[in-house]
Amino acid sequence: MDIPHPAIPGLVWAYRFQSGNGNCIRLPPEVELTELQADDGFFWLHLNLADTRVVGFLETMPGLDESVKASLTTHETHPSIVVDEGAIYGTLVDFQREFDQETRDIGWLHFALSERYIITTRLQPLRSIDRLRANIDKNPKRYSTPSHVFEGLVAEFQRTLITLVMETTEELNAIEDIVYDSTPRDERRRLAPVRRTVVRLHRHLRTVLTLMRRASAADEEDMPAGFEDVAARLTGRLEAVDHDVYALQDRARLLHEEVDSKLSSETNRHLYILSLMTAFLLPPTLVTGFFGMNTGSLPFTEGTSGTIYAASFIVASILFAWVVLRRAGIL
Repeated sequence: MDIPHPAIPGLVWAYRFQSGNGNCIRLPPEVELTELQADDGFFWLHLNLADTRVVGFLETMPGLDESVKASLTTHETHPSIVVDEGAIYGTLVDFQREFDQETRDIGWLHFALSERYIITTRLQPLRSIDRLRANIDKNPKRYSTPSHVFEGLVAEFQRTLITLVMETTEELNAIEDIVYDSTPRDERRRLAPVRRTVVRLHRHLRTVLTLMRRASAADEEDMPAGFEDVAARLTGRLEAVDHDVYALQDRARLLHEEVDSKLSSETNRHLYILSLMTAFLLPPTLVTGFFGMNTGSLPFTEGTSGTIYAASFIVASILFAWVVLRRAGIL
């Protein structure tokens, strides 16, 4: 929940991590910028971009390059990770969180970190960042550097992906049971949003994975201390989830093809039945057309016996069509 009237514009929360003992302090809403910049340790500042004053506040922060400020206030919707002169900044994908529930809507987290700070900004509440805050409150000693906070953030995103993979797997299992049932049903309407979610997950995850590999291959002097090991661990985590997401994407595609195949078979069966009905009804049509022509001196046109003969010809023509289709192997 955002702080109603913080001293720092858009402040959601702020932590100061102390060096040596591994403890951290959650700072009050009225904290000033000068209180964050202690001589030892580092701080984590999380800001809400819905407050338009955040841009001006970041302009006043010392030690931030123009590229870092632009990255923290951008509204771009694609992942990016840049390593430059001891700082790392960019945008990560995450999932939005409502007040009372978690959603599958994509959200974007902007970040910047060096050896003395980590700053994150967002427009909507996000899942991973909120879970990371809860973990820091429980066990702050795990996060001794800004790189460890960043690792915890990406690790929470990976855990969110695992949860979504399990939920999507259950949905595909339910759809699969219906698709392979003896009674054909059109599950494309139910399958479409699942495929869309999996495709978006795979696209963004592949991008983040590529960016993480590129960041881990940067020069060591351009990275904050310990980030190379952090990037290697995160790459392994994301590769494992990427394999599961790709398997889900392939499975959803095969299910869609199976649904299309069954619907095509059902359509062909209906056309087959329609063709048979046409073959059976064509001879009676010729008979009724013959007896219905406006021509004089036709047999059986006088008296009621003509109707009986016409009906007999219709039945006989249907039987003749059945015999022909049977001998031709169509029936």
